[in-house]
Amino acid sequence: MPVNEGTADRIIRVLVGLAIIIVLAVFLPGAYKWWAVVGLAPLVTGLTGFCGLYSVLGIKTCPLKPRAKS
Repeated sequence: MPVNEGTADRIIRVLVGLAIIIVLAVFLPGAYKWWAVVGLAPLVTGLTGFCGLYSVLGIKTCPLKPRAKS
């Protein structure tokens, strides 16, 4: 999978993902704590640098040009 997220985008996604996981895990009561899993989506996309939705929409925030295949 090609990287389609820029550095700032990736940092924001990781921070937002961690914040969602922490806040929901701490403040939701008992059986609702599983909603913290929602934070995994931005966390994983930020760590990998690939967003499937960006790919479908043709968005690329990464400033690097793809390498030529040899």
